[in-house]
Amino acid sequence: MHLIINPDTNLNSNNKMKTEKIMIKRRKMSMLKVLSMITLLMAASFSLSSQVGLRGAPYTEPYEENEDDKSLSPYFFVYSEDSETDQLPLKSTSADIDIAGVIADVKVTQVYKNEGKNALEAIYIFPASTRAAVYGMKMIIGDRTIEAKIEEREQAREDYEQAKADGRSASLLEQQRPNVFQMSIANIMPGDEIIVELSYTELIVPEKGLYEFVYPTVVGPRYSNMPVEEAPTGEQWVENPYTHEGDKPFYAFNLDLNLISAITIKDIRSTSHNVEVNFTNKKSAQVHLNGTDKGNRDFILQYRLAGDRIESGLLLFEGEEENFFLAMIQPPKHVKPENIPPREYIFIVDVSGSMYGFPLDVSKKLLNDLIGNLRPEDRFNVLMFAGGSKVLAEASLPATSDNIQRALNMIDNEQGGGGTEILPAIQRALAMKGTENFSRTFIIATDGYVTVEREVFDLIRKNLANANFFSFGIGSSVNRYIIEGIAEAGLGIPFIITEPSEAKAKANVFREYIQFPVLTNIEMNFEGFQVYDLLPSNIPDLLAERPVIVYGKYRGNPGGEIELQGLTGNTCYKTSLDVDKVRAEQDNAALKYLWAREKIRILDDYAFIDPTDNRNDNKVTELGLKYNLLTRFTSFIAIDSQVRNEGGEQSTVKQPLPLPEGVS
Repeated sequence: MHLIINPDTNLNSNNKMKTEKIMIKRRKMSMLKVLSMITLLMAASFSLSSQVGLRGAPYTEPYEENEDDKSLSPYFFVYSEDSETDQLPLKSTSADIDIAGVIADVKVTQVYKNEGKNALEAIYIFPASTRAAVYGMKMIIGDRTIEAKIEEREQAREDYEQAKADGRSASLLEQQRPNVFQMSIANIMPGDEIIVELSYTELIVPEKGLYEFVYPTVVGPRYSNMPVEEAPTGEQWVENPYTHEGDKPFYAFNLDLNLISAITIKDIRSTSHNVEVNFTNKKSAQVHLNGTDKGNRDFILQYRLAGDRIESGLLLFEGEEENFFLAMIQPPKHVKPENIPPREYIFIVDVSGSMYGFPLDVSKKLLNDLIGNLRPEDRFNVLMFAGGSKVLAEASLPATSDNIQRALNMIDNEQGGGGTEILPAIQRALAMKGTENFSRTFIIATDGYVTVEREVFDLIRKNLANANFFSFGIGSSVNRYIIEGIAEAGLGIPFIITEPSEAKAKANVFREYIQFPVLTNIEMNFEGFQVYDLLPSNIPDLLAERPVIVYGKYRGNPGGEIELQGLTGNTCYKTSLDVDKVRAEQDNAALKYLWAREKIRILDDYAFIDPTDNRNDNKVTELGLKYNLLTRFTSFIAIDSQVRNEGGEQSTVKQPLPLPEGVS
């Protein structure tokens, strides 16, 4: 039996919530048991509604009819009465991370064991960094290791289903979002222990001398208004079981990290977990996670190098057919412009059910600080959204003390509840008339637990001429794909706040960024260095003290100079890298994956702008197959040659996930 808490709750014109639905799926139970269970659920429904953050509803009721209009919904995990089937096959997940300079190489190990009496298919949804380039996978059964191969997504799924029906063990890795993956393991026999290892690499981009590596541990529950009957295969992962608030993950989580730098490591710490740090020498350290029960929030490691330096420079890799480079160039320090134009700020705030509690409390702290420190010449407005939306005023207000207090009162009175209709909220904000001759900025605060990321990016890109867009991700395990994507689509900066204590500092940093650009009118020139396939092709204004990063390929022997120039305030800035002093290293093989991953991301962005043009889809597929990368259109598949389950009969189990820490 599954207990489903449907987050498809909307606000009507009076801003009251519609009746929440608790949906009961029957599974081979007698009518007497069903009626008995419904009675118990009705008695408990009021406490359940507060547990999942669906507040403000007049009542809750069981719902069994009109299954066809049911939307995709995460649901609470409830133990089945079937003791023959192991419902928790994932026993542990761990990460071994090697960071050399600015490149992280990560090996994720998932251990599945069938402690029941029936053959199993296990399905596990898990996250990764939005910058991750997944380049390898293998499956280990006993003393046999099966290397996965990359295939077009549909072909990989067909091969998996055939192996499943044949009774052969198989593992399939699919990308549901750039930061959400699905692992499917077929024919796990009673007593089996199957290990799946996947490998990815990513670039670590420092900011103001601070390096930050993030390892996401859990996918938060997503709000979707898509009917189940219409949901394509790539969206069905949303309907996944979750444990109750405060419950520990059913599986163990562990992490070990090795850090090597060319510059002395000044400081290293985790802002999310209790870790043990051992320095091997001044330029290398080992980090070990203390305890195994923090698999319900992002692991965040921060470190600084001596003098708060950025390890900028040039990396080269010579392949059999192609040569790759990565240039990372230190920017200038902030220079305050003489004249800052008047500004208009529109704060778009998520107050849906998943924001109830800790995330909404942090949002209030953030907005209190941002709005409370506006300049008198600024104007602002506040739009709050869940299933519907409401605004402070129909047009932006002057940042007077009275108006600021009105906004703060409105924010403080919000409790949170309902669905997460982010698209209509942004559309409403864009439709509001702007203030003439004011620089307009939209600030979106949310945990990002939605499934309409691409539609949001597309909407923002179509309105770049009207405003700047910044995003604040608030929560212990936010949907970084949409938080980073909003900022990227809007040529802004993403901010992630995982602790209440970070709100004030992040608000201060945000104000600095939007008021004091670092470098504008940026140009990069290559003298005597034969480069092509540069990414990005154009460099936007730099608002943060983070390096300018360019990927690319080169022909012939590397030489010459890479020159960066632009304006900082009213002053011309110029710096360069000497290519002649750099040698190509085989240890830089990750550059080909990083270049291909960045190329795929850009092609995906263009695909969202014009969904009817599928030419880029073919290019993404070709890149995935050529560079052995997981993409929207390519998957990793590993199939055992032995038939282990005659007839292929097995029970399918979706591995329940913990609610992210702080989410009700």
